[in-house]
Amino acid sequence: MKKFLIFCFLSLISTVVTAATISRIDVSGNRRMDTESVRLLADVKVGDNLDAEGLNNLAKRLRMSGLFSSERVTMSGGILNIEVSEAPVVNMVTIEGNKAVSTDDLRKEIRMRERSAYDESVIGADVQRMLTVYQRQGYFGTKIEPKRIELDGGRVNVVYEINEGHPTRIQSIKFSGNKKFRSRELRGAILSQEYSWWRFMASFDTYDEDRIQYDQQLLRQFYLRNGYVDFRIRSAVGVFSPDRKWYSVTFDVEEGQRYRFGDLNIENPFPDIDTEKLYSKLQMKRGEIYNIDKVEETISEIRSAVAEYGYAFINVDIVPEKSDDLRTINLVFKIQKTNRIYINKITILGNVRTFDSVIEQLFQTRSGDPFSLQDIELGRQRLMRTRYFKSVEMVPTRIADTNLMNLDVRVEEQPTGELSGGLGWSNINGFMIDAGITENNFMGRGQIVQLRGSIAQYQRQVLFGFTEPYLFGRALSGGFDINYTMYNYSKLGSYGYDRDSFMVGGRLGWKLTDNWSQTLRLTASFDQNYDLHTPGGWQSANLYTLGTSFRYHNLDTDFAQQTHDGIVANLGVAYTGFGSTETFMRYDAGITGMLKFLDNRWQLRSELNAGFLQPLEEEYISRMYRYFLGGESMRGFNIAGIGSRNWAYRNYALGGLWRLHGTTQMNFPIFIPDEYQVKGFVFSDYGIVGRPPRKEFDYTLCHPYFGCTTQSNYIDQDLRVSYGVGVYWNTPMGPMNFSWGWPLKSKPYDREQLFLLSFATQF
Repeated sequence: MKKFLIFCFLSLISTVVTAATISRIDVSGNRRMDTESVRLLADVKVGDNLDAEGLNNLAKRLRMSGLFSSERVTMSGGILNIEVSEAPVVNMVTIEGNKAVSTDDLRKEIRMRERSAYDESVIGADVQRMLTVYQRQGYFGTKIEPKRIELDGGRVNVVYEINEGHPTRIQSIKFSGNKKFRSRELRGAILSQEYSWWRFMASFDTYDEDRIQYDQQLLRQFYLRNGYVDFRIRSAVGVFSPDRKWYSVTFDVEEGQRYRFGDLNIENPFPDIDTEKLYSKLQMKRGEIYNIDKVEETISEIRSAVAEYGYAFINVDIVPEKSDDLRTINLVFKIQKTNRIYINKITILGNVRTFDSVIEQLFQTRSGDPFSLQDIELGRQRLMRTRYFKSVEMVPTRIADTNLMNLDVRVEEQPTGELSGGLGWSNINGFMIDAGITENNFMGRGQIVQLRGSIAQYQRQVLFGFTEPYLFGRALSGGFDINYTMYNYSKLGSYGYDRDSFMVGGRLGWKLTDNWSQTLRLTASFDQNYDLHTPGGWQSANLYTLGTSFRYHNLDTDFAQQTHDGIVANLGVAYTGFGSTETFMRYDAGITGMLKFLDNRWQLRSELNAGFLQPLEEEYISRMYRYFLGGESMRGFNIAGIGSRNWAYRNYALGGLWRLHGTTQMNFPIFIPDEYQVKGFVFSDYGIVGRPPRKEFDYTLCHPYFGCTTQSNYIDQDLRVSYGVGVYWNTPMGPMNFSWGWPLKSKPYDREQLFLLSFATQF
């Protein structure tokens, strides 16, 4: 007990000795910062008691401020001495030597700023963050050396000197443990790619640890789509080559057994919803190979079907039952019950230029309607398709203790005017220069105004058009067009005529169903025609036409692969008369079917078109209004290169009063990566051009000395067939088409053309 009391007494004496009262504070070493500021940072004042621990904490506070490169704090006889060395102020921060990563992207990682205190720890952290950016780009050999350049006045410049080195490419991607799928198939399922010289524009052949993690998720999804629900990845290892220029990646997988769908059931708590209708939304059948994508699609379809009845925000739970013996998975789609919800109020926000009425006509959902996520999403898509808005956001807000929902439609507008120009070349028009200006939301009313002009080797055109998409406030589009075109076809292919045409026309259009639409047109065309077959030079022709057309459009498009699935069809009839120079009926029809397959990378396309001209008052229609085939409509033959021809001027086609032609084409990927959007294709074209008017069957040629002779022209309406191959390239500047065609069935007087090229670009 005596020893304990002595220890406590000595500790008390020690505390009294080491703790002292501050009578004065002296600050030295500061140049830019005043003495009082240093005292405030130290958080100490005269009269405070300070011991050894207090001195240590005071020094820490000064160090934590980041304003000093060094600090020394001592206590002597009640005088607190604070000696500091101020850190230099950063005058400028620059980055040098970077090429693979932009300066802007690197600056986002830098925390060192101008006019801040120089801090070595901040610079070290900046270097590590920038190295991480480079590693994600595959540059694992990058070195970054920060340099400090002293300036006068206690200032420094900081320079990050970067030596990027070479990107670390993936030399090989290997798989172990896979027995059901070849390594080549698995490489196609992931994002990373092996390096090849022709992937000079690709970025997925560099090693990136984050991408390897994502690749593992893609592998899991691939196996789950193919029924392997027990699949797991044991390891995913990347190994440097000895020279550290290459990476080899190995995925070690355990596939497990393949499972199929078993019993499929839906628990429907809503008596007013037909359960059989919900069963029709199942995307799978019993006995099919298990596919996680089909499960997710089914959930989405069920939610959409239930939402049509006004039950919004429902949850669909999946209750799986796995049978290892049968290798099946039974699924129960359990719909969680909720109340029907209605829209209370719709508020449109963010539109400064576009009228509310334009948005309301496009959105179509109204207050009092059942709240339907499907209808709201369709409305959002319609608004986005107008290209009036950069973004469209639907924000529903539930009104507490009610079954009502307020909906905010928040839009962000964008410029809707387009100034465009382009260059192009095709066999039918030659070299072409095109320019135009379009306003897609004129005066904020959703109206379209267009002025466009083009100059080509064989054609010149000026066009002005106006469209009102909601005429009289209804879903009825109306507009007019004014068009002046000069055709210099006397030197092109087999046409053999020139034509100047001024046309004015009005149109009305409306939707019949989601897929069907109809257009009504009334046009007046005032032409000047020069036909090399007809004596008398230029002749006037006035044509007044009333016509209607029906269009069917039902396509499912994979934009990444530029492939389509579905049908597009057109049917039109037009009457030319009302005092026209020529009177006739024109009937046109066409249908195109498309089918994509093999991961949407292949496409089969088949097209059939027909046309018929019926003279009404005379059994004659001028040659420039007849049908011709060749060029892009019949590859392997020149423009207007098939059909009846004049015996004396075999270069010129007579055209026909009807035509029937079609094509079957297979588009397929070639060895170039999909991201370049290059496709190969094989095709077969076929077509018939009907006979011209009977007046063209014979041709009389008169000579001042030898008199007149009459010869029979080459008249036929026989089938032509061609076949060929080609390449389609959707370049960043526009699409290019290269095709080589060979006639399989032709006539001796037909005009053949092996190669066909067309391309166009806009800027």
